[in-house]
Amino acid sequence: MFHYVDGRLFCEQVSLEDIARGAGTPCYVYSAQSIMDAWRAYDDALAGLPHLVCYAVKANSSLAVLSMLARAGSGFDIVSGGELFRVLKAGGDPARIVFSGMGKTAAEIELALKAGIRNFNCESETEPALIDSIAGTLGVTARFSLRVNPDVDAVTHPYISTGLRDHKFGVDIATAPDLYRRTGALRHVKASGVSCHIGSQILDYSPILEAAGKVLNLVETLQAEGIPIDHIDLGGGLGIAYQSDEDAPVIRDFITDLRDRIGRAHLTVMIEPGRSIVGAAGVLLTQVLYRKKSPAKEFIVVDAAMNDLIRPALYKAHHEIRPLQQTGGASVIADVVGPVCETGDFLARNREMADVQPDSYLAVSSAGAYGFVQASNYNSRPRGAEILVEGDRWRVIRTRETHEDLIRGETI
Repeated sequence: MFHYVDGRLFCEQVSLEDIARGAGTPCYVYSAQSIMDAWRAYDDALAGLPHLVCYAVKANSSLAVLSMLARAGSGFDIVSGGELFRVLKAGGDPARIVFSGMGKTAAEIELALKAGIRNFNCESETEPALIDSIAGTLGVTARFSLRVNPDVDAVTHPYISTGLRDHKFGVDIATAPDLYRRTGALRHVKASGVSCHIGSQILDYSPILEAAGKVLNLVETLQAEGIPIDHIDLGGGLGIAYQSDEDAPVIRDFITDLRDRIGRAHLTVMIEPGRSIVGAAGVLLTQVLYRKKSPAKEFIVVDAAMNDLIRPALYKAHHEIRPLQQTGGASVIADVVGPVCETGDFLARNREMADVQPDSYLAVSSAGAYGFVQASNYNSRPRGAEILVEGDRWRVIRTRETHEDLIRGETI
């Protein structure tokens, strides 16, 4: 959805330079068509199987994005009471919400039960007991799955790998049958599924298929004992192409191979994609402030910083950076850095870049996931606006913060 027309970079049919000048920078720009095409790719590929595509809200929790997906019939994977609040405000159906995450508080569980969510994905032996206690007080019965850890290496960045035995997530798949048996004594919770998520930004999805096979073996064991498992939740994890020489997995190919593994299991299939729906659909727009040379380096100083996009500093992640106006082929090797007072404040290092000059604009690609949601006010910097492009129109879906916003709620 991002392409050059006569040397100008567009999102759908809108010039990104028009947005940068109209909305100011830094700002985040999302393509509505790209988001919906990716979500429908999952939903269409699963047609004919009982299924639910639950968008992972943590990837991008903009109300406008959530509302689009809710209108399309999406489910939602949440990991906090705040995300529950957002989904409900956006019109999401509580019966299509799955509550994941390993640190649910009693207050969050109570909110979810009162809302009538579909299912809890539990990450420890004690969590179903807490849900049972709260559900009993409210006079309801809660459905839950145990998130099992299959000890499968997702072959991704160690900070976003979650499927090995030394990770904090889930319960050991070998101990899961005994845990399911013990939860049978609880009166206000019902075991309904098995959950698994092995990590994020997975470019080779064969580990997901391996994990799915282990989950199906567990389901057969549980069903043979009379435990009424009716669904499997295989999480998300498909990656996107952050670099021009990377190939992202094709969603339809992944689902086709997954169906070959699970299609005859007579279970509802739930998946929780996030990054693969919104990641490539967004860019971070920034303006060049200065050009600077040191004896060893050349720097392009921009008005976006690590507080706007933390992934390069946190994960050493690569994001392609393109000029909004093509420069005719001239290039330079430079670091792209921001105004924050940290040496770790960079968007790119030793990158061959267009030879852009002060006042010109750049687009940091693949910022639709884990961009704004991980942004902060470090150095007392207001967070940028969020923009949604729909065809030949664009609109502000979150206004730029002001200095007054920075101190709201504080007292002297």
